[in-house]
Amino acid sequence: MNDTVIVKPGATDLAESVAGISWAAVAAGGIVSCALTLVLLVFGIGLGLSVVSPWSGAGVTATTFKIGTGLYLIVIAMLSSSIGGYIAGRLRSRWIGVHTDEIYFRDTAHGFVAWAFASILGAVLLATPASSLIGGSASTVGQGASAAASRSGPMDSYVDTLLRSDQPSAQGQGASGDSRSEMVRLFTSSFRHGGELKANDRGYVSKVVAARTGLSQADADKRVTDVVTQIKADTDAARKATAQLAFWLTASLLLGAFCASLAATEGGGLRDGTWGSRARLSPSIRT
Repeated sequence: MNDTVIVKPGATDLAESVAGISWAAVAAGGIVSCALTLVLLVFGIGLGLSVVSPWSGAGVTATTFKIGTGLYLIVIAMLSSSIGGYIAGRLRSRWIGVHTDEIYFRDTAHGFVAWAFASILGAVLLATPASSLIGGSASTVGQGASAAASRSGPMDSYVDTLLRSDQPSAQGQGASGDSRSEMVRLFTSSFRHGGELKANDRGYVSKVVAARTGLSQADADKRVTDVVTQIKADTDAARKATAQLAFWLTASLLLGAFCASLAATEGGGLRDGTWGSRARLSPSIRT
């Protein structure tokens, strides 16, 4: 059966006088969505700190934590987007003299635009508070560290491993601070973009390690090889973790867009009193 739309005299002019999108409703839904996302993020940070333990064998495993974080991101997106989309659909202006299919499309668009507005607003505003919260937690945990240690770069721990002596009393006597800084700069520049130590650089590093630690040249070469292998493994693990986080974020954003659009149609239907009705009433009847 074809839908029949009965338009009252003057209804067309009235429909044209009402904008197809209510920006105030979109902004309200986006702001609410951002606020809920921030609240749930703060709760998630506290929940994550409560289940992670620095002791071996205690707390959740790294794999469980990664999966749990990804699923929680999806839950955040679904909840905040659904509520934001519902508000955008419920608060929009009522359209008179507009076909029901067009109303359904406009409600869906309201939810999608509210989700897009919330995503952009969240990327601009929520990144700073979230980073501050994470940074503040990290600084609280590590507040007992010295100022020199807090300024250490990512390669310092690897250089510490290389220059560790079997005789602790001789630690720090065989190599100057300039030599250590040179090695840190060498490792940082070599592995910055997933590179590798050049042959002459590897030979130089092995000689410095042998002179500093008192190891034989063969043992020094083996230590350099082990540390380089560890650097590559840690870099690859960080790359995979970043890729997994990107996939989880993508999934959460897509599900958020779907939930916001669907919730907006429900909010718009409840706004007009047509939600749940299988029969499509004409705009003239609803008026």
